[in-house]
Amino acid sequence: MKNSHKAYGFGLGAVLLWSTVATAFKLALAHYSPLELLLVASVSSILALGIILICQGKLALLGRQLRSSPFLYLQTGLLNPFLYYLVLFKAYELLPAQQALSLNYTWAVLLPLLSVPLLGQRLRKSDLSAALLAYVGVFIIACGGKPMAMEFAAPEGVALALLSTLLWCLYWIINTKDQGDPVVSLMLSFLLGLPFILLGLAYQGTVPSLALDALLPGVYVGLFEMGVTFVLWLLALKNAERTASISTLVFLSPVLSMGVITLVLGEPIAPATVLGLGLILLALAMQQLWPKVKARFSPKPMAEQI
Repeated sequence: MKNSHKAYGFGLGAVLLWSTVATAFKLALAHYSPLELLLVASVSSILALGIILICQGKLALLGRQLRSSPFLYLQTGLLNPFLYYLVLFKAYELLPAQQALSLNYTWAVLLPLLSVPLLGQRLRKSDLSAALLAYVGVFIIACGGKPMAMEFAAPEGVALALLSTLLWCLYWIINTKDQGDPVVSLMLSFLLGLPFILLGLAYQGTVPSLALDALLPGVYVGLFEMGVTFVLWLLALKNAERTASISTLVFLSPVLSMGVITLVLGEPIAPATVLGLGLILLALAMQQLWPKVKARFSPKPMAEQI
């Protein structure tokens, strides 16, 4: 099989799995608190990643990478899985799945903005325009399609969903300093994040249910939101002839997610969600494509034309 075919196969597999996890969140949260779900999903992800590392012959890299940057992996473990998923699951607990899903996609718009002060990158006009457009979409979703009324149905849930995007961006910015194998790095993050989860549960004084109707969606979240799907996406990028062609597959995920949410959860998709998510996706597309379009059609220096 050609590498490009492999890339699209792995990429589509990852996107299809990611398209189901918003629904899985809601199914699992019907039985678990956010912290209980985080424990079940994290342990499931650790087991899955451990098997993958054994199959890849990379298990020995765990100790080597940890010794090289222990504080780095402590930071990433605190952010992901502990803080990010704890906040995200709480947002899903408070909001309809369609709203939490849509708001979570603004992380890709926020990341370039945070990269300016934290990584010293240059701010582009397209980043600002995309952010403005995306957060107009957020406002429409938060107001239920009635922005003039200024009534927020679940302000705490909206705030937590947006906070989760900030935590996710901070995780990826810290990750830019990581020079290790990405699967090993993810495993280390989950291993070092696990004690925070256990301490939180000890403080909360609860233990996750092991009933199958609770356990199955929780394990599904761990496998296909946190663990296996990440590896599939890495394989897609590794085999891609052009990374950009694979990255555009991500735009399929929210659309497919809405279909799964409607079919499985029975949530009618609100017009405000469609409009708000449409603006967010348009902002993401503009952020990715506008610099390339501008570069292609901008006049070249005279020296290049000769």
